[in-house]
Amino acid sequence: MALDGSRTLGYRNITAIDMKKPGPAPILSDKFYDAESVFTPESLLREARRQKGLAAAAVPDICILDPDGDIVRYLRASGRAHRHSGWACYHTELDVFSADGREYGIVGCAVGAPFAVLVAEEMFAAGCRLLISMTSSGQLTQLRPPPYFILIDRALRDEGTSYHYLPPSESSVADPQLVGLMAGAFADLGIAVEQGATWTTDAPFRETADIIAARKAAGLLAVEMEAAALYAFAKARRKPVLCFAHVTNQMAVTEGDFEKGEAGGAMDALAVISAAARRWSQSAK
Repeated sequence: MALDGSRTLGYRNITAIDMKKPGPAPILSDKFYDAESVFTPESLLREARRQKGLAAAAVPDICILDPDGDIVRYLRASGRAHRHSGWACYHTELDVFSADGREYGIVGCAVGAPFAVLVAEEMFAAGCRLLISMTSSGQLTQLRPPPYFILIDRALRDEGTSYHYLPPSESSVADPQLVGLMAGAFADLGIAVEQGATWTTDAPFRETADIIAARKAAGLLAVEMEAAALYAFAKARRKPVLCFAHVTNQMAVTEGDFEKGEAGGAMDALAVISAAARRWSQSAK
């Protein structure tokens, strides 16, 4: 500690007076959005492969984020999934499975905006060409009784990760062309798939009555924890990302909530994912 009572942090002194000055929140300052990151997913994967003795191996073209892990558990229990031998992420396992003649990579239990984007960065660095996120969510606007799905076209940025990728704004918006490709893709599934906006939050246990009322009044359909960050990443990195909300609950305000359907909702979720992947694949040819 310096003689004047300040704490030396190497590049400047912060005094008690400094700490009381109002100013922009740190998450909104010094971001330099056009600058390249010193720490990259490619570098992390390179070092992880070195430490683990793994050869470089591409992931499937289409990858899935499954924050709840129900899809991964279903695929493993039914013997349809196997570990990707070259996935070098320090924090997750990537499974591979086939459906409708396509191979998919899937990572389960990457919950929340920071974790989801960390894995998304690594997936694209490892060869992913389309990322689909299928997250469970809480109902805000009562379109129908849960469960059902929402193709998210816009997500309110009430989390932190998106502000490291794009300047401040109210919402992150999905690629209109990618969303437009999905028109009619789910019509023959016999599964309810809506389209609209959601609220992405980092703090699910701070969903107060007042803020829920405000989000409903703003026309948001559901609350989840990843979409705003994933769409900000997608725009900043120019990567194709499609986010679905699996509306499974009404925030446990009554007993009997969080029922997702057969096999923990995995079968319906896989049908929606497969339909989206099929439509994207047709357009990518």
